Amino acid sequence: MIDETILEHIVARGVKLGANYVEVRYHKHRGSYAVTRMNKTISVGKVFSEGVAIRVLVKGSLGFASTNNVSKDSLERALEKAVSRAKAFSYMYAEPISFADAKTVTYSYEVKPVKDFNNVSIGEKIGFYKEVYNSLEASLMQSTEKGTIQRMYELGASGGLELLDKWDIVSRVAEEAKMLEKVLLKGKSPPKGKIDVILGSEIVGLMVHESAGHPSEADRILGREAAQAGESFIKKGMLGKRIGSEASTVIDDPTIPGSYGYYLYDDECVEARPKYLYKNGIINEHLHNRWTAKVFNTVSNGSARAMDYTSEPIIRMSNTYFKPGDYSFKELLEDIRVGVYIKSYMEWNIDDVRWSQRYVGLEAYLIENGEIKEPIRNPVIELTTKGFYESVDAADKSLEFHAGTCGKGEPHQGVPVWFGGPNVRLRNIVLGVAPY
Repeated sequence: MIDETILEHIVARGVKLGANYVEVRYHKHRGSYAVTRMNKTISVGKVFSEGVAIRVLVKGSLGFASTNNVSKDSLERALEKAVSRAKAFSYMYAEPISFADAKTVTYSYEVKPVKDFNNVSIGEKIGFYKEVYNSLEASLMQSTEKGTIQRMYELGASGGLELLDKWDIVSRVAEEAKMLEKVLLKGKSPPKGKIDVILGSEIVGLMVHESAGHPSEADRILGREAAQAGESFIKKGMLGKRIGSEASTVIDDPTIPGSYGYYLYDDECVEARPKYLYKNGIINEHLHNRWTAKVFNTVSNGSARAMDYTSEPIIRMSNTYFKPGDYSFKELLEDIRVGVYIKSYMEWNIDDVRWSQRYVGLEAYLIENGEIKEPIRNPVIELTTKGFYESVDAADKSLEFHAGTCGKGEPHQGVPVWFGGPNVRLRNIVLGVAPY
């Protein structure tokens, strides 16, 4: 670990060099990995990185520099680079950058693993992978008439090796393989015309991540992501506008203990809290860092994250989910005469303002007279963001999260997130079918 007094020295020196804001972040990362395919080991290795990121605000212009040499001299040189860059780029800003005020705090927290990953050998990890592989009754289900089907699933949380026991991966993988076989060999086309649809937590979580989380990023609303990941259908001044039914509430909350997107303070040292992006169908709050908060005349809600020490903090999601309702799953089903339950997805796409979107279901079932029947293959749900949230009339009490790595920015940054929700019921939806 680095001596904290060196970091404090860099902050003080940055102020002397003319910066009215100095941010110094120390990152240290170590880990190991193993990759197997068809019960054969493909690669193994260890990873380690350590470095310091320095960002300064000088006369309305931001400058950034980083270094993997954590000596005092190296950090001083990186600071001078950041200050020099801020001054050099100051002419490019039509309006000077300034940050919203934030409460100054001193705080420390950690996630303590019960079983430390770093105390487990590569050999033990490979042995676990082989156990997973050997649990499969078949690694590929194939039919000359039905084709092939595949499944990708990511698991992630904050903790240690004890999570593997909690996830019961051996049983999960075997169940997923059986599900794929059932969908591939027995799946039928979805019903035609307007029907009711129940979406499971996996696809609901993806939909709220894409259609509520990303368009609520304030830098995206201001057009700062236009050349990379697109813009947003949400515009400045749309807070309070209706986007969906009373049953539609979407929350982004980094403070969920044990979550994959967990943090208590963001990378601008602002305290994290739950953000109600859509509340009872109303656009309620955006994701802010200290710069966008100033532009919107509000305060930061702790949404600035950096992937590592080589990256600047930008506005990111954490754990984004559809708020559960008061129904049981049985109650969601009971008044559906003809419908489809889409439990998971295989592919999706959405336009660059996060409005028009399309999702292809993976595990899906026909609903008849309130009961789940035979599997449905390749159902397609295609609608607008408003069309999705307006169609929701109920959600059950369950809440399940799924892990992912959210990408954004240029240079690209990937950060860990959860997305999820309950089972959600949509009324009067027309489903398509993917031609494969």
